[in-house]
Amino acid sequence: FNCKGISKGLVEVYDKPSIYYPISNMIDAGITDILIIAAPDNVDDYRRVLGDGSGLNVNFSYDVQEKPRGIAEAFVIGSDFIGDDDVALMFGDNIFNGNRFIEAMKKARQSVRGALVFAYRVGLKEAKNFGVVEFDARGRAISLEEKPETPKSPFAVPGAYFYTSKVVELAKTLQPSARGELEVTDLNRLFLEENLLDVVTLDTDTDWHDTGTARSLRRAINAVADWQDDHDD
Repeated sequence: FNCKGISKGLVEVYDKPSIYYPISNMIDAGITDILIIAAPDNVDDYRRVLGDGSGLNVNFSYDVQEKPRGIAEAFVIGSDFIGDDDVALMFGDNIFNGNRFIEAMKKARQSVRGALVFAYRVGLKEAKNFGVVEFDARGRAISLEEKPETPKSPFAVPGAYFYTSKVVELAKTLQPSARGELEVTDLNRLFLEENLLDVVTLDTDTDWHDTGTARSLRRAINAVADWQDDHDD
């Protein structure tokens, strides 16, 4: 889905650009220093829309991904920004709503061991469009795959992740996938291999939408409209 050159994070979802929703999640979790990474043609649009963050009592910084080399390159681009701190990564086109998600974000921000990701049941048919986490009989994560043709699990990994600063070191070791990208799923697999990956399964309290396709964007707009109406009642 391409919206005539508009970055997906700036596409309107109901009454605001989609990036406002993950930013709101970060603010609710107590994160106030936020780096926006965008393509060269889009970074000034984000800066114009978001400014320096002072109106939201946060600090926005900006950097450029010169070519679409994959999500995990964000940790290479942002290595100086991250320094020795723990870090969260959220996709600008993913929308979450639910108290459990915010509480899990707050907890992860305070006590991440290595990496923490979320699992969301979408069903086997939909799972092939996402990173997929497989669990053993005791509920422990045992494998991660990126957009598998035959998913081993109905649980997708949505676009919200927490890491220690070790993520920078590991991201720099990644090799491009068959798609020519540094895959965040490959990065998470490295933490899994070191027994440093925690997975929080989101229950029905949480609503998650990836707005990357026309169909999913329509569903997200309808969902946000319902949330807003419930809040206004």
